[in-house]
Amino acid sequence: MRNFQLFIDGEFCPAASGETYESINPANQQVVATVAKGGAQDVRRACEAAQRAFDGDWGAMTCAERSAILAQAADLIEERTDEFAELETLDVGKPITESTGIDVGAAVNYLRWYASVTDAAVGETIPIPNGAQVDFSLRDPYGVVGGIAPWNFPLFLAMLKIGPALAVGNSIVLKPASITPMTTSLVCECFAEAGLPAGALNVITGPGGVVGEAIVTDRRVQMVSFTGSTEVGRRVIELSAHNIVDTSMELGGKSPNIVFEDADFDQAVAGAVFGLLLNNGQNCIAGTRLLVQRGIYDDICAAVAEKLDSLIVGDPMDPDTQLGAIVSEEQFEKIMHYVRAGEEAGATIAAGGNVPDDPELADGWFVRPTLLTDCSNEMSVSCDEIFGPVLVAIPFEDEADAVEIANDTIYGLGSGVFTTDADRARRMAAALQSGTVYINTYNQVYPQSPFPGWKQSGTGVERGFEGLLTYTRFKNVIQDISGESIGWF
Repeated sequence: MRNFQLFIDGEFCPAASGETYESINPANQQVVATVAKGGAQDVRRACEAAQRAFDGDWGAMTCAERSAILAQAADLIEERTDEFAELETLDVGKPITESTGIDVGAAVNYLRWYASVTDAAVGETIPIPNGAQVDFSLRDPYGVVGGIAPWNFPLFLAMLKIGPALAVGNSIVLKPASITPMTTSLVCECFAEAGLPAGALNVITGPGGVVGEAIVTDRRVQMVSFTGSTEVGRRVIELSAHNIVDTSMELGGKSPNIVFEDADFDQAVAGAVFGLLLNNGQNCIAGTRLLVQRGIYDDICAAVAEKLDSLIVGDPMDPDTQLGAIVSEEQFEKIMHYVRAGEEAGATIAAGGNVPDDPELADGWFVRPTLLTDCSNEMSVSCDEIFGPVLVAIPFEDEADAVEIANDTIYGLGSGVFTTDADRARRMAAALQSGTVYINTYNQVYPQSPFPGWKQSGTGVERGFEGLLTYTRFKNVIQDISGESIGWF
């Protein structure tokens, strides 16, 4: 069994309190690691180290030097792909093929992209009509930034905070989710080996109510990047008012995936299933509301149900497994509650809705992928973010009806449209109230592509060039070049 410690000022160390907690494998409830239980004192030490690094060796590095370190760290992570994938699967419960083929690969690719754009956060020149002055802007790093990452994609989403923060010259204090800490701790070894100066990256494991709040309210932290639920995001925003710091929030979603009668049938069915089931539906942008035009509603639902019933739910370490375990007992109970609530509200369970009957899975938290039909947008199962493999199917009449149903939500993270009509696709993309719109695809992510949240799905932008600029603050400079005095007297 492994032991994971805090990473502060370039060294692994126990929590100041000496306390630890256990990391549990959701597939069998066995303890896989002990983890340092950090607290406010540890956060203070980490923030002090981060400030020293920014004021010292790390802050003095050139863009090219930062780029070399990030690129080397990416190479080292890639060399240890199997180790990272195994830990990700043991922590989260996702299939080993997904951890290997998606999570680790995406983390490496994103970090390499950030390494390539360390010199891209440039300002601009603003014309001044009189010619006696020049006006130009700068993009400066904040200094110390705080990062709080969720449990569904621990390595990948940690890299979406570590990568851009370091690329533009900040130092960072990061808190991974308490129930999935292992790969984030391991990545510190790679950055240290790559030559990252002590204090530029610090990782504090422990409870969010203690560690997260201490990060957000520390006076050295000038910007906070948070990914997680809308409920916790509200709390982070409240705490950020303590020191009036900028925040970037990537929050919850209840994304509509819209299928028109003219869609390619097989493509739409595949898009509905994959749109739901990446990471077993534990995905903020998952297309959990399947909106289908009434003329093909029954046929699409039947095909989706057949596909869901055919998927292999099993041991996450088995390469044949397509869907693994739910991350925790709490999340498992939440999912089953919503399935029961949907049925009580009048929905029909067309697929799944139960636990697997394999006795070898009895000790884990497993749920068969579920399709609920006969749903309306008023049901709680259609409105609330479940964060699990539960798809609700809602019929619609025409474009206007689809837009009305799709936008009738507090969330605005993503949406999908399946149609062969290019003009309709463009009309829908313009009408849908979400930061990302997928057309005839779903769940595609690229480091160059910005990822904004609308409404209660977040503020600011992650990923892409816009996401890189999120980790900088804007400075404007006005310089007189005339040599003449100024004033009105």
